[in-house]
Amino acid sequence: MRRRNKVAASLTAALLLVAGLTACTGAGDDLAQQYRSGDGKGYIAADFAVHEYKPGDQPPAISFEGTLDDGSDVSSTTYAGTVTVVNFWWANCAPCRTEAPVLKQADAAFADQDVAFLGVNTYDQAATARSFAKEFGITYPSVIDADTKSVTSAFVGVVPLGATPSTVILDKDGRPTARIVGAIPDASILESLIKTALGSTS
Repeated sequence: MRRRNKVAASLTAALLLVAGLTACTGAGDDLAQQYRSGDGKGYIAADFAVHEYKPGDQPPAISFEGTLDDGSDVSSTTYAGTVTVVNFWWANCAPCRTEAPVLKQADAAFADQDVAFLGVNTYDQAATARSFAKEFGITYPSVIDADTKSVTSAFVGVVPLGATPSTVILDKDGRPTARIVGAIPDASILESLIKTALGSTS
């Protein structure tokens, strides 16, 4: 009887884990609500949630422009023809720090493919963003969006406003293929979504 109970408990735990990793529609909006009504930490502290857009149901291509942490200008046209992973973050956001090695690993995995990573720092100034990148070995650039919110505004309707960390994957035409709200726990999850975007067609 004890063995049977242990088996049942193990199966229950496994099912709960799978449920936590399953892509779901609208879950990101629930997390956004948690952010808006939370304790003022300024980041998503709950489990991550994934939403994949079905072909034909993708939002329109997102156009944006901003200034990078090195002072240079950037826009969506910079990434035309490239699958782009856009990550919203800031330096003292605890889940953002947890997620940084995952992003670094995924970035390295696609280094020789038509994939680019772009950070969007929603709170800090350039020096702080560069210090964070150095600490975690992040080599891709970040837009400094704290003052203008121009890039953040461009993603309204796809990313809950103020929800960090959040990640959006854009196909080669600039259309969202997936959205992740909350810290990504494992690089394999992000890599799978990137591969899907690479396989999408216009």
